[in-house]
Amino acid sequence: MQITHVKIVSLPVADQERAKNWYLDKLGFGLRTDSPLGENQRWVEVAPIGAQTSLALVTWFPNMPPGSVQGLVLATDDIEEAHRLLSARGVQFHGPIETAPWGRYSSFADPDGNGWVLQQDTSFGQSQEVEK
Repeated sequence: MQITHVKIVSLPVADQERAKNWYLDKLGFGLRTDSPLGENQRWVEVAPIGAQTSLALVTWFPNMPPGSVQGLVLATDDIEEAHRLLSARGVQFHGPIETAPWGRYSSFADPDGNGWVLQQDTSFGQSQEVEK
């Protein structure tokens, strides 16, 4: 048996419709699923176009209040262009693009306060094997 990838990350939000629209309109994600899930609940799943991992926009975990997820990282191969495009769409970055030994990055939050980092690695495109 081998685990191949992370399939879904549950992201706590207050309002699924508002969150879905923000991820689609501001970040340019695609909609994977929006369907009923029991009485008065929906399964809403979004993801970057072409990504294996998606986000389930959840409202039903009492131990995961909206805004409680921090440090999620989005990769880009051109942080200047991505930062410009996302800013033009209304994403409010917490500051300018910063540089570190491992790459360049800038952070922002979704409307619920979940924290994101937009990052361009210095070794972008180079695959690294995880040690066992």
